[in-house]
Amino acid sequence: MNVLPLLMLVAGSAAVAGAARRTPVPAPLMLVAAGLAVSYLPGVPEYTLAPDVVLPLVLPPLLYTAAADSSYLDLRAQMRPVALLSVGYVLFATLVVGWAAYLIVPDLPLTAALVLGAVVAPPDAVAATAVARRVGLPSRITTILQGESLVNDATAITAFKVALAAAVGEGATWAGGVREFALAAVGGIAVGLLLMMPIHWLRTHLKEALLQNTLSLLIPFAAYGAAEWAHASGVLAVVVVALYLGYHNWQVDFATRLQEEAVWRMVSFVLESAVFALIGLQLPVVLRGLGEYEGTSAAWYALAVFVVVVVSRFVWVYPATFLPPLLFRRIREREENPTWKGTFVIGWAGMRGVVSLAVAFSIPRTVHGGGPFPGRNLILFLTFTTVIGTLVVQGLTLPPLIRLLGLPGRDPQTETLVEANAQAQASRAAERHLDELLRDERNALPPPLADRLRAVLERRRNAVWERLGSVNPVTGETADDTYRRLSREVIGAEREVFVRLRNHRYIDDEMLRTLLRRLDLEEAAAYREAA
Repeated sequence: MNVLPLLMLVAGSAAVAGAARRTPVPAPLMLVAAGLAVSYLPGVPEYTLAPDVVLPLVLPPLLYTAAADSSYLDLRAQMRPVALLSVGYVLFATLVVGWAAYLIVPDLPLTAALVLGAVVAPPDAVAATAVARRVGLPSRITTILQGESLVNDATAITAFKVALAAAVGEGATWAGGVREFALAAVGGIAVGLLLMMPIHWLRTHLKEALLQNTLSLLIPFAAYGAAEWAHASGVLAVVVVALYLGYHNWQVDFATRLQEEAVWRMVSFVLESAVFALIGLQLPVVLRGLGEYEGTSAAWYALAVFVVVVVSRFVWVYPATFLPPLLFRRIREREENPTWKGTFVIGWAGMRGVVSLAVAFSIPRTVHGGGPFPGRNLILFLTFTTVIGTLVVQGLTLPPLIRLLGLPGRDPQTETLVEANAQAQASRAAERHLDELLRDERNALPPPLADRLRAVLERRRNAVWERLGSVNPVTGETADDTYRRLSREVIGAEREVFVRLRNHRYIDDEMLRTLLRRLDLEEAAAYREAA
């Protein structure tokens, strides 16, 4: 097995993603552009999106990290708009895009056109949230986009299976499609509910952070595989497990949380970078074999499908947002009034991604009876152009659109005040508990050590308030900025002494690693206090 192409993909995509952080261009867009640019360079190997790799091996960890980082409480509060987008809109887009493709493309059967509709129906999880975080969207809109992207893949994949069964001649019916969708959804949720508590019990009872994080890496694949084995939705199983574990993550040992955060940030960075680069690298594969559809006709079909995809989202989003509050008083009382600006952003944030391409590549080449699948190469091409078109057009214009509309983002001052009040309440409770503990003779401490515990609590309480204070007129730093810098420099001085003692053989490398780890944890604690 030649691992060089894989290494080139990972290293190249990581380098481009790192460079994107220094530019105003979102990383997904720069990665796609880089993939397109190098796809025809001499010596670049041909990369093909294999559905049996992307769906079971790449999709689960990306879904897991996105769901674990989401807020279960916020998603529950926005359940209605999330459900209308992740289920209702995906089915609506499948039908509208499929019917439009059937009318636009000559000789394309309706069943094959519906396959295309299901393939391009779900917006991508990573692209929209990456842009949303970068431009500081209001939390409600970010929650809705995140919630939609967590569930819509399950709806689209099920709709794809139903349309594909009809296209290849398996005699699928509407009633059978509804039944399969219901079984997949209920089964996926059930598998997630069955797995989440035993997995959480394991996470809280394993004593070693290394074992706990090994389990963490296996969780998304186990949930996805178990659900798919039961002919249910692996996507929903992963999302349910991840939401539960993320909600209860505070019960896990602190060392596990620190390690887990670093591990999953690295995993998601590598996977996200690679999949967007892979999208651009598919150009030679997609263009090959277009045959009768080459030329201006293919370009016209691509433009028409792109327009239908974009317009159909607005056709669904506006009625789904404003009609329910008008019709039902309970919705008006429970939910804040939506605005046309926020709704427009949700409608425009419909970028497609790697799941659409991976599902398109899973279309068989033949139907039952041995004949070729009608329009397979055209479906691949239209999926590719839709993904590229939405990423480039919508992805590039979304940040300036948000700024033009003047949507209120997160208020750092307000959030800091909330954080400071929360920290003050926690510190007061901790001080009372510390006094109770020190009154017990079993917890007797010398006064300097007891004072150090109290000083830590006081420092933690004051650090957030200091972010609201004035800055140093000489350096321009706030008090906690100076504290963070001085802590880092003092710890750095200690670190240099330890290394010098190791170099002079006063201590060995094992002791050096122990001492450096202790300093690393102290530096991380100082950084987090001031962050």
